Amino acid sequence: MNELEKNGSQYYKKIIVALVLGWVAIWIYRTILTPIYPQIQSSLGDVSQSQIGLIASVYFFAYTGMQIPAGALADKFGQKAVLIPAFIGFAIGAVVLGTSSTIIQVYIGSLIAGLATGSYYESAYSLSAKHVPKDKKTFANAIISSSSAVGMVIGLIGSSVLVGGLNIEWNWMLYGTALIILGVTFVFFINIKSDKKAAVIENPENAEATSADIVTDQENDVSLFSSKHITVYFTYFAVCYGYYMIVTWLPSFLVAEKGFAQSDVGYVSALVAVAGIPGALIFARLIDRRQQDRLKYILMLLIVAAIMIGLTVYSPAPWVLYIALIIYGLMGKLAIDPVLITYVSDSVPEHKTAKALGLFNFFGMASSVVAPWLTGYIGDVTGSQVLAFYIGSIILLAAAVFFFFVIYLRSGKEVSSH
Repeated sequence: MNELEKNGSQYYKKIIVALVLGWVAIWIYRTILTPIYPQIQSSLGDVSQSQIGLIASVYFFAYTGMQIPAGALADKFGQKAVLIPAFIGFAIGAVVLGTSSTIIQVYIGSLIAGLATGSYYESAYSLSAKHVPKDKKTFANAIISSSSAVGMVIGLIGSSVLVGGLNIEWNWMLYGTALIILGVTFVFFINIKSDKKAAVIENPENAEATSADIVTDQENDVSLFSSKHITVYFTYFAVCYGYYMIVTWLPSFLVAEKGFAQSDVGYVSALVAVAGIPGALIFARLIDRRQQDRLKYILMLLIVAAIMIGLTVYSPAPWVLYIALIIYGLMGKLAIDPVLITYVSDSVPEHKTAKALGLFNFFGMASSVVAPWLTGYIGDVTGSQVLAFYIGSIILLAAAVFFFFVIYLRSGKEVSSH
């Protein structure tokens, strides 16, 4: 191995570490409020469930709206030039939310944080697509994606214990999160290179096609709105819908519908995140070794995730609920994410990677705007969120059907014709 190759190898590892910390910070912020909605409602006055649900919806609305412009910015100016200003804005949004005394100010803080973190996804995964060796891409993406589970565990359990158990004011959770965000910003500054073209030199093997299951021909002017791409976008919409519904409302659902104590719901909800880490890593390693079967694995994961969300609602006993949440964690969003990310990044030429990932995440995250509000609204209207959880399960099953007919069957025919 010559010096250039050695430096490139070390650089992609630094990228993975930096991006892991980025997701941890983002997910601490995303989940730190969900177990303590009652305290927030109490401190802000008389606000409804749907108004509280809008806290997450406002964040995800801004986050989703930034996906496409952020992808264009990352392709044009480089990832570092996008990430550092974005995370400084993220810290500001957390402080604004932490100082809130009205629901409107909470929405403003969520809006700022959403706009800032909306620039992360495309920059993160276009960096991994350019710098990580092709035989390690899915596994590297799994490491990066599963780090969100670490942040989720810290956010859920931390706020449950500190606020729900020790009666610390909820505002202090946001101030601590802002300090973490600034620390991660410093890591970006020292570990990520400014030259957006460096990847071509460091990992020239990434210029080659990486999978037999590429969505479209990379040598042509690739359309980002082909039927296969649109199906992948809808699939990610469904995956995100179920996941963000669970992340936002599962703690409250467990208290209201299943009789759990509020001090315990953070631990129970964290089962999804804890199980998600080994699930993501195991399936990513398996798919890196058996790329010819990755469409089969995607279909299987979609179907299992749909069944487990339904079983979470139906569960007649706590042990059934625990099993459903653990299996969903193992085979749900965190396992599906790295496979779909690699699939999309393989489907386009390098200069369109961030744009493609931006579109992919835009359509996926559109569900995160709808799911928190709709789940809260259904709870307000019907007095129960059971129907909302079943809707999440049905959408996932629909995605599996579309994926089967539009991508899986056509892929088999294309292979046969060749």
